[in-house]
Amino acid sequence: MRKFRQADWDEPLIFELSREGRVGFFTPSIEPGVRDPIGEVEDHIPANMIRESLPKLPELSEIEVLRHYLHLSQMNYGVNSGLIYPLGSCTMKYNPIINEVIASYPKITEIHPDQDESTVQGILEIMYQLKDWLLTLTGMDDGSFEPAAGAHGEYLGNLLIRAYFKEIGEIEKRSEIIIPDSAHGTNPASAAMAGFKVVEIPSKEDGCLDLEALKSVVGDHTAGLMLTNPNTLGIFESEISRITEIVHKAGGLTYYDGANMNAILGKCRPGDMGFDIVHLNLHKTFSTPHGGGGPGACFVGVKSFLSDFLPVPIIEEKDGEYRLNYDKPKAIGKIKGYYGNISPILKAYAYTLSLGGSGLKESSEIAVLNSNYVATKLKNIRGLSLPCSPDKPRKHEAVLSAKKMMDETGVRALNISKKLLDFGIHAPTVYFPLIVPEALMIEPTESESLERLEELIFAFKTISDLAYSKPDEVLDAPKNTSVNRLDEVRASHPKTMCLSWRNYCTISKQQT
Repeated sequence: MRKFRQADWDEPLIFELSREGRVGFFTPSIEPGVRDPIGEVEDHIPANMIRESLPKLPELSEIEVLRHYLHLSQMNYGVNSGLIYPLGSCTMKYNPIINEVIASYPKITEIHPDQDESTVQGILEIMYQLKDWLLTLTGMDDGSFEPAAGAHGEYLGNLLIRAYFKEIGEIEKRSEIIIPDSAHGTNPASAAMAGFKVVEIPSKEDGCLDLEALKSVVGDHTAGLMLTNPNTLGIFESEISRITEIVHKAGGLTYYDGANMNAILGKCRPGDMGFDIVHLNLHKTFSTPHGGGGPGACFVGVKSFLSDFLPVPIIEEKDGEYRLNYDKPKAIGKIKGYYGNISPILKAYAYTLSLGGSGLKESSEIAVLNSNYVATKLKNIRGLSLPCSPDKPRKHEAVLSAKKMMDETGVRALNISKKLLDFGIHAPTVYFPLIVPEALMIEPTESESLERLEELIFAFKTISDLAYSKPDEVLDAPKNTSVNRLDEVRASHPKTMCLSWRNYCTISKQQT
């Protein structure tokens, strides 16, 4: 087991390190008679745009700058630092370095989306081929890379549903989107933004969607159902074919939230389950970073009857030539500039190409194995439980409950998460989904080894022992971090949020 040292540093701001007159870089002087391109540019700058004084930049040597930012990177946490790195309900998996190398290739980074199609045939071919692979994996017929991320893809999916019913003359009555109470929080938000009324239906005790509740709300007013499978509890909706059949029989469409696709790659396809629209987060499932880890990207796939409504442009191929087709009169228009976020798309392409079909399938198998191993171990730890069919296998993730521990010791899920930081482990997503009291969402992905999983289990076991013997040691955590327990209310208050180094300095003086 690793030993974790007590943090003994508090990194100053780079402005606090500054010393007047210290220099890290010298620009060569312009010799007499040599052309000065910078001076020529300055001659054409309007007088009212020229600085009256030099910018107040920190003054440091090169090695001081290097050490400062290296130290900051060591204080930061990411999937390359340790296990469980969640962003909302989507835990990041490892992003292979080769993906970053490929995405940083100058022939990629220096192209511009306004270039003539003939000059970007390579990237268009990559996008076209990746689209074909993703359509195969999902069982869809056509798709678009235009959405910026998963929630943006949900919004597009709802706009496609709206466009379809407008085309067939039923948009006035098709006003409702059905969403289960275990859904991702972005689902109802996306539906509402697209102008639909959200109808929530409950889950059964086993964590799956209640068919009778679904039957009671579908009708002529139903525009569609949004569902992820496996669901947010990590449980596969075994009656999925019946679910999509009920919605289709009522005249509605079905939308697959692909945030949990990492559990079923190569095993089953949303299109075969009866879904009409699918979105895939290229992060997590296809390893590309998102959120604080990098720009997001999303793929939305549709059945053929919805193809005409996809946003423009659509990448098409004819006789080995690739073109961007804007001639789609029924398209909803555009929901983002240009035709996709190339960097994460390229990383997903490299990941998919390197693993192949069998490798993608194996990645899901290992993710499911890891999830079930951890869930089985954790549910037997004192104070923790696995609600909703505890003996039923989970898929890529499992949601534990710390309600028993809270009732018996006062230690809540939040406190457990804070204490995990003392073990050098990032806190998991907590209090989601809302149907699980004191929820702890555990998703180890396929990236983690058995040794790292044992490290996580050991940390939970130790925290449980402390909760029942010395609860204050958990309630006061973290202690082994560069910053100890924060006042979370104060930290998010508009008057005390540190949005800039000047704000930070002002608050620090006030506190002193």
